[in-house]
Amino acid sequence: MASVAIRNVGKRYGPVTVMRGIGVDIADGEFVVLVGPSGCGKSTLLRMIAGLEEITEGEVSIGETVVNDIAPKDRNIAMVFQNYALYPHMTVEENMAFALTLQRTERAEIEKRVRRAAEILGLAPLLKRYPKQLSGGQRQRVAMGRAIVRDPQVFLFDEPLSNLDAKLRVQMRMEIKELHQRLKTTTVYVTHDQIEAMTMADRIVVMRDGAVEQIGAPLDLYNHPDNLFVAGFIGSPGMNFMAGRIENGRFLTKGGETLPLPDGYGGTRTDVIYGIRPEHLTLDVGGAPALVSVVEPTGPEVQVFARLGVEQIVAVLRDAPSVSPGDKVGFSPQIDRVHIFDAASGRRLVAADLDRAA
Repeated sequence: MASVAIRNVGKRYGPVTVMRGIGVDIADGEFVVLVGPSGCGKSTLLRMIAGLEEITEGEVSIGETVVNDIAPKDRNIAMVFQNYALYPHMTVEENMAFALTLQRTERAEIEKRVRRAAEILGLAPLLKRYPKQLSGGQRQRVAMGRAIVRDPQVFLFDEPLSNLDAKLRVQMRMEIKELHQRLKTTTVYVTHDQIEAMTMADRIVVMRDGAVEQIGAPLDLYNHPDNLFVAGFIGSPGMNFMAGRIENGRFLTKGGETLPLPDGYGGTRTDVIYGIRPEHLTLDVGGAPALVSVVEPTGPEVQVFARLGVEQIVAVLRDAPSVSPGDKVGFSPQIDRVHIFDAASGRRLVAADLDRAA
């Protein structure tokens, strides 16, 4: 096992810069998830760690070794891709053993490692089968087993669950996390699914447009997002945003509705964004008036979409309220869960920022 240090890494394709100033320190044994929308650079960064993409500037270290100029096969890493990439003419056992065979590892050692990985992943009864005889989840386990037998310093996962159905994704998510807890191998995992990131990571790196927006533990990002992008990306459904201004400790939307603020947000400030997560809104006769447009029961929860003034919002309610499209209702936020953002920069503001502005 080893730590991974990414220091001021950038990537250019000719004159086009696609990534700049990336800096992330990953501790030995840590599970770090790179998350962000398509095109943000997360897979490119993972491939630079693996050596599959050239690093234009900066450096990547694995352990104490700078690996910029070291070939992928010599970096002692193992990668699991979205595509299982199994050899169809080889059995499960042969697929898992292939890399060790190429390294001319002794037969007894190969059998020992394959047997150990198969037991960890529940593949022991399937070792003589071919990929076409396996389900999608079983094939992904074989791909993971092929990585485990190499006993790498670092595991790299590039959206490994994207090809699986929803139920199987949940199961494999749990299995990958259990695997990490058992092996304690440093892991870097790429996904666009923020639910995967929240449930699996020790720390999350949120990326956008080739840059890092915020790094932190899942609940830190959920409770204390640095900016509008992170606040909207982390959480499902995403955070509600309402544009307006602050006057004398109250928030006034552009539609004229009034919403409460936490203590300390006094003074006056224009051009701010009020943020509140759907799960932190409650039905309240005396709350801000809204017109219900769509009601979506999901089982344990009900998602209520409504128009509050000029803004479309969503509330996640657990008590199965009797609400129908066309109803006029009131919503009140949990005051200690309210976030205020600067509309121009997107930066989250604290009460002290408003005091300085006042």
